[in-house]
Amino acid sequence: MSLQMVTVGHNIALIQPGFSLMNFDGQVFFFGQKGWPKRSCPTGVFHFDIKKNHLKLKPAVFSKDSCYLPPLRYPAICSYKGSLESEKHQYIIHGGKTPNNELSDKIYIMSVACKNNKKVTFRCTEKDLVGDVPEARYGHSINVVYSRGKSMGVLFGGRSYMPSAQRTTEKWNSVADCLPHVFLVDFEFGCVTSYTLPELQDGLSFHVSVARNDTIYILGGHSLANNIRPASLYRIRVDLPLGSPAVNCTVLPGGISVSSAILTQTNNDEFVIVGGYQLENQKRMVCNIVSLGDNTIEISEMETPDWTPDIKHSKIWFGSSMGNGTVFLGLPGDNKQTMTEAFYFYMLKCSEDDVSEEQKTCPNSQTSTEDPGDSTPFEDSEEFCFSAEATSFDGDDEFDTYNEDDEDDESVTGYWITCCPTCDVDINTWVPFYSTELNKPAMIYCSHGDGHWVHAQCMDLAERTLIHLSEGSNKYYCNEHVQIARALHTPKRSLPLQKPPMKSLHKKGSGKVLTPAKKSFLRRLFD
Repeated sequence: MSLQMVTVGHNIALIQPGFSLMNFDGQVFFFGQKGWPKRSCPTGVFHFDIKKNHLKLKPAVFSKDSCYLPPLRYPAICSYKGSLESEKHQYIIHGGKTPNNELSDKIYIMSVACKNNKKVTFRCTEKDLVGDVPEARYGHSINVVYSRGKSMGVLFGGRSYMPSAQRTTEKWNSVADCLPHVFLVDFEFGCVTSYTLPELQDGLSFHVSVARNDTIYILGGHSLANNIRPASLYRIRVDLPLGSPAVNCTVLPGGISVSSAILTQTNNDEFVIVGGYQLENQKRMVCNIVSLGDNTIEISEMETPDWTPDIKHSKIWFGSSMGNGTVFLGLPGDNKQTMTEAFYFYMLKCSEDDVSEEQKTCPNSQTSTEDPGDSTPFEDSEEFCFSAEATSFDGDDEFDTYNEDDEDDESVTGYWITCCPTCDVDINTWVPFYSTELNKPAMIYCSHGDGHWVHAQCMDLAERTLIHLSEGSNKYYCNEHVQIARALHTPKRSLPLQKPPMKSLHKKGSGKVLTPAKKSFLRRLFD
């Protein structure tokens, strides 16, 4: 095992606890910046380019038919193929935290739309779920099992915010363990079914999970309710016949007490567990080898790397697997006096052998720590990692570099979205259309329903109209909803005629008295 320090370019501020890595055909991509995405990278996805122990992050590109993908941190992510024989794979992204600290309950599917020698264009779609939809969470895992020629996603564990009725201002961000339910997700139709297994008593968070064919192994984890890290090892087997799926769980011996560990794959049936915590305030410095057979799992200790004093003395660490038995580790910069950055990074190589492309296993672990500003330093880690290969890239850079100065310029996420079916605002080709625009498209708020933002240019608004709507508080309806809005309009209400008060019908001092006939005539006249 070898340990090397990695230097990062000027965009080092993007790498914070909670990031994830994705591997598409050997190219690694970084996902999950802490802030809302900026103009230079609207989705928070970057090409993870390492050459000679120097890391560069280059913004990724998405197709115009992609949905908006927020920069989620700590999501559950796994690779997905339609079948074991399929060569093309996608990534499933579920849950995680948004930059404003809300939890997501959505599922996104990321795939490669097109690829050439220097550029990969992604397509992202949101999958609607029906049935026993799992609540928004983080710290969980999602894996894919294959049985009888079919595939199904398996979701387990995690943490969620307390129910809204129990949340108070002082404890608004307090979290609780999710119920220990196992969810089966049909990625084709979006159907979700929940299973309660008697062997699973706690909704373990930050566990390690490995899927092989129709079996998932869940190792370690942390129970927030009991504040324990049980030395647990569960085997969940999923059978997918023509009828209803069959799910069973078995408690196995030989588990280890660990949470927030990093799992990296060294060959088809062998993995290495690195890092994590064995106690609330004590890192786990021991590494383990996990060997899988057709129906067996073996866990044994291995030689530990030569940890540097900085790693040994640091209270927290975070990281992710880069594939090929390589782990990317990060530590707080305040423990290294010669460093001025918030974090500094290492690459730990556990094996020099390449992993076969025809992998029948999929690791999934929750690693690293929470943001130091979000929680106590020793809180369990909230980053999710998975297998990804580190590859050096040759040739000139074709991507724009990330500009940290943009962080202070824009605070709204909606500028770089597809606002309507005919939207033609493209981050890569956009130029100012109105004289009032500087570095971002002008937008107008459509008041239909819950409201949404649309580009003024796509709505074909005159600049004078745009300025008028921006300054006033009038409701505006976009091209799609203007007809619906007109149908909601009603004629203006006319004011009723004011009737003069019915005073005495005779004039004081006049001595004249109106006859009953004249009184009736006057009443009809005023009425």
